[in-house]
Amino acid sequence: MIPFTKAHACGNDFLIVSEEAAGNHDRAELTRRLCARNTGIGADGIEFFSWTGPRAGRIRLYNADGSIAEISGNGTRCVAAWMAEALASPPGDTLEITTDAGLRICRVNGIHRTAGFSVDITTRMGIPTIAPRTVKLAAGLEIEGAEVSTGNPHFVIAVDNEMFDVAGKAWQLIGAQICAHPDFPSQTNVEFLRVLTPSEIEIRIFERGVGPTLSSGTGTSAAAAAALALHGCKSPLKVVAPGGPQTVACSGPGDELQLTGPAALIARGEAWSA
Repeated sequence: MIPFTKAHACGNDFLIVSEEAAGNHDRAELTRRLCARNTGIGADGIEFFSWTGPRAGRIRLYNADGSIAEISGNGTRCVAAWMAEALASPPGDTLEITTDAGLRICRVNGIHRTAGFSVDITTRMGIPTIAPRTVKLAAGLEIEGAEVSTGNPHFVIAVDNEMFDVAGKAWQLIGAQICAHPDFPSQTNVEFLRVLTPSEIEIRIFERGVGPTLSSGTGTSAAAAAALALHGCKSPLKVVAPGGPQTVACSGPGDELQLTGPAALIARGEAWSA
C-alpha cells in the first residue's frame, strides 16, 4: 500500500507521496494510475516528497499524463500546506521547498481549521523572463503573445472577450495547438488573459500534461508578469481563474514575483500498489 495525502490550491489538485513510500515503483506509471479521475484517486499530478531539513523538503512533480514538470506553483503551495500541518507551523513560519526549477520559499500567512486544514501562503516565485512572440499555427493563423518563464515555460495571450476566444476559435483549441507546437519542443503551458481593471485580470489555463485546468500557480504568475510588463496593470495584481483568485506582487522589472493564495488538505489514504 502507498500512503498519500490529497490537497488542492484553487481547485488545482495534487497527491503528495513520499519518495520512500513510492519505493521502486515507476513514477510515471504510478502517477498515471493514481491520477486517473474515474479509475484512480484523481489529481492533476503527484508531488513526490522527501525531507531535507527540519523545515525543508525536495519535491519532484509528475503531471497526470506521467510527464515531468519543472514546477507547479499550486503544487508547491499544497506541499507547503502539508509541511505546515506536519510541523504545526504558526503564522509567520517559513518553509523551504526545492523544486526542479530551484528553491522556493513559502511563508505561512494564516492557518484555518474550521473546515479541515487550510493555509494561506505567499511563495517567492523567482524573477520571470518575458519576451513578445508570434506563433504561426498550421492553418496560417498567427497568434501574438508573450513567452514567459517562471521556472517552467508559458505562452501568454491577451484576449478582449468573455469567452476567451482567439480569432473566433475556442481558447481550449488554441491552447492545445500552441502547447504542442514545434516552436516549443518540450511543450508549453498556455494562458489567456483578459484585463478587467489595472489591478485585476481574469485567466484561462491550458496546462502542459493536463489540459484545461481550474488554476495554476505558475500560470497565474506568468499571466501577471505579462499583464504588468505589457498591458498596463499594476502590483499587487488580483488574478482570477475558474478555481478562484490569487494575488501576485512585484515591485518592478528584475524583481521576484510573490504569489499569495490558499491551499487545503482534502484527505489521507492508501492506494494499492501494483
